[in-house]
Amino acid sequence: MDKTTAPAYVPTSKPYPIVAIGASAGGTDAMQELLAHLPAETGMPFVYVQHFENGQGMDLAAVLGSATSMPVLTAGDDTPLQADHLYIAPPDTAVSIVQGVLRLRPRQPDEVPFLPINHLFYSLAEHTRIPIIGIILSGAASDGLLGLKALKVAGGITFAQGDTATFEDMPQGAGAEGAIDLVCSPREIAEELTRIAAQKEIFYRAIQDLTEESIHGRDQHLQAILHLLHRSVGVDFRFYKLNTIKRRIIRRMMLHKIDTLEAYAQYLRQHVAEVNLLYQDLLINVTTFFRDAESMEYLRTHVLPEVLRKKGDNDPLRIWVPACSTGQEAYSLAMMVVEALGDNLARVPVQLFATDLSEAVINKARLGIYSKDDVQDIPPKRLQRFFTRTEGSYRIIKSIRDLCVFATHNVAKDPPFSRIDIVSCCNLLIYLDSTLQRKVIATFHYALNNEGFLVLGKSETVGSASNLFSAVDKKLKIFAKKKDSNAKALFE
Repeated sequence: MDKTTAPAYVPTSKPYPIVAIGASAGGTDAMQELLAHLPAETGMPFVYVQHFENGQGMDLAAVLGSATSMPVLTAGDDTPLQADHLYIAPPDTAVSIVQGVLRLRPRQPDEVPFLPINHLFYSLAEHTRIPIIGIILSGAASDGLLGLKALKVAGGITFAQGDTATFEDMPQGAGAEGAIDLVCSPREIAEELTRIAAQKEIFYRAIQDLTEESIHGRDQHLQAILHLLHRSVGVDFRFYKLNTIKRRIIRRMMLHKIDTLEAYAQYLRQHVAEVNLLYQDLLINVTTFFRDAESMEYLRTHVLPEVLRKKGDNDPLRIWVPACSTGQEAYSLAMMVVEALGDNLARVPVQLFATDLSEAVINKARLGIYSKDDVQDIPPKRLQRFFTRTEGSYRIIKSIRDLCVFATHNVAKDPPFSRIDIVSCCNLLIYLDSTLQRKVIATFHYALNNEGFLVLGKSETVGSASNLFSAVDKKLKIFAKKKDSNAKALFE
């Protein structure tokens, strides 16, 4: 079939998942086995990325084409995805998918290590609103781990090859980080993909945006699920962005071969453990050290010096990081504070409060142990100064851990901290509806000292609270609390 004239992949009219697959050493055999047991007509498009040493590789399109009657093509730039086609990434090329179209760029000379599998997974997580599936097959090293986490957060289903993998580093590493839903042989992965492809109705639900009316009234089965969660874990998700919540729920439904919200609500009533698993899925978040480099640099060069300039002896610097997840943001701030204080560290006590709904992620954050992938973007000097190497992992040094107090806390209902100099809350507000956003912003306003700083994510804003906060840097989403402002105005 001529790929330039075939119809484009249109998810709204044929809402099947996009399947992204990554592998390295031993991956060709695993992919051939998967294809041999996969029907040629599932309705899904497939994109495959495989590492080769020094850019050298076999003609993968020909090799894999011998295992399936599905058209197998070398990926080209600006190629629209077509259902029931397999696209192979060329060597030394980063492939992304944006709105159903393949985008290619060559590897840059300074891309060491080169992580094309992460690149593919990240693009799907960021740019695709239909169901997505990520698969890691045999391979050495760890490419794909962080991207697979992001894909799972976006509501995708994730697979890894089990003990049949010739090289287990990639699939085992992803599993150890909690990024994998199902561990299977290539044949079993093919069988699961076939089963998922048959769930047409659930894919249609996944791409439908809920209206406020359906959220708060008509969709009784969604309401029943949220009520079960509220009763079991004490968190009311009705005021979170319900389209995000719905896609995470549908992810769980696909894993359990359940087609309707009504049936899933009944499943939750009968399986108490699933309620907690759904809860953990709803809380999952992707975070990295020094995540927004430009914002972090502004904090280091402008915000921290301004706050510290006003501190007298024994006047504590107090920072609050809500929705801290596994601790990377909090520890990043702690490192920068230590760097900024220098010899004055003993003069200014540091109190950094990091909170999250999930006890599981708080426990992990307290340990301060991270994988090689987690710390790969930290400059060598910081890595050497603030981490110790332990059994293949990296641990935050005790003096930094001691600055951070990690605790479970629900910012929507629990009493806030007070006398805070900086609130850093990146990428929580985007998950909340407008009512809860106003409540949370009012909480931050209460917690902050006059002229204290509020740091938000790049897609967030204080919205109707502009009378409470002045913009320090609109682009970087850094705000300062206005003197004598009153949060009551938000609710009038």
